[in-house]
Amino acid sequence: MFKTFGQLFKRSNKDLRKRIYFTLFCLAIFACGTTITVSWISAAYEEYGFLEIYNLMAGGGLKSFSIFALGVSPYITAQIVTNILQMDIIPYFKELKEEGYTGKQKINRITRYLGILLAFVQGYVFTRAYSGSTDAMLLVKTTVIFTAGTALLLWIGDRITKNGIGNGLSLLIMAGILQSLPKIFTEAFNSLVTSGTFKMGAGIALFAAFILVYLLIVVGIIWVQLAERRIPIQYANRTNSAYGGHQNYLPIKINSAGVIPVIFATMLLGLPGTIASFIEKGKDATPALDFINKYLTNTTLTGFILYVVLIFFFAYFWTFLEINPEEMSKNFAKNGAYIPGVRPGEATSEYVGKVLSRLTIVGSIFLIIIAALPILFTKFSGLSSSVTIGGTGLLIVVGVAIETYKQLESSLVSRSHRFGVRRK
Repeated sequence: MFKTFGQLFKRSNKDLRKRIYFTLFCLAIFACGTTITVSWISAAYEEYGFLEIYNLMAGGGLKSFSIFALGVSPYITAQIVTNILQMDIIPYFKELKEEGYTGKQKINRITRYLGILLAFVQGYVFTRAYSGSTDAMLLVKTTVIFTAGTALLLWIGDRITKNGIGNGLSLLIMAGILQSLPKIFTEAFNSLVTSGTFKMGAGIALFAAFILVYLLIVVGIIWVQLAERRIPIQYANRTNSAYGGHQNYLPIKINSAGVIPVIFATMLLGLPGTIASFIEKGKDATPALDFINKYLTNTTLTGFILYVVLIFFFAYFWTFLEINPEEMSKNFAKNGAYIPGVRPGEATSEYVGKVLSRLTIVGSIFLIIIAALPILFTKFSGLSSSVTIGGTGLLIVVGVAIETYKQLESSLVSRSHRFGVRRK
């Protein structure tokens, strides 16, 4: 890794350094935007329910009601919707999916328009819920500001992808999450060392243990994110010797679903409480809110069990949505590929499905552990809920960092080969 970063400072990689500087500049714009708040909105709620995941990806912008309050979450939601619609739900989307590159471009365009529409809807709902105003012009103005903020972030994300390094939208999400990390360690230090709860030596030891556990979790996430099951593939009209003896593989990650199952589970579990809070705004307690707080929050036993079950369910749902064994078997047949020892057709589909199912069990357990760590840590440590270990945010940051590093390494390798050929 250090060798890769060392190569960036070579004279031949000057343009690549410019792409990195451009990326950092765009991320700095995002960080500045999260501090520009809409002053006429009063943040009356401290608990966001399922909105915490949006607040996390927006760098805290939703809680402070900045111009980037929505972040790129409406576009992420739009992507999830369009992916689901491609499952024979609407034939038009399935046809676009089968058109290849042209269809993909059309789907991306539809996703972008849908993302802007969802940003407008979400912006209006948040403005109406938190502004405490019924002034139509004020509501429209604030909604337009939030929508424009999301549109600007989508444009910045595209610029990063085209002129910078890495996936622009993913990097914006990662930057938003990273903004909260200094606060986590600062509050952990204050709670353990300077608060007087523990003796100075014990507090420092506990803080060091906190950092060590945090780093071990990061290492564990990296290991799982990079782990994959490689299914050997052969082609009917090709031999391994034709490719220098290299074996072809179908790589399947342990955690193919990524962080989507946790987002779905968080949204679904937190949605009733958020709706009840909006409807019963201003009331101290209602039967609905009382029931939700007792049984449907992930800090209660029933709510926690439901949270775990939802993550497990959505891990399977999203994995088999993204990797369809039947479609994979058909693609093998079209390309003359087969898995050694497995008959083409239905047998191949069943084999891939079994492998995928077993891997998903491991991946879903991993997701459950990562999602449960902050809840259990807060419950048993007695520290503030803002001091967490693990969690969805850390999973997103590590995943994006790995993908960005791979792209950077690939660019350096391709450049070294190109310049090597020119020297010859």
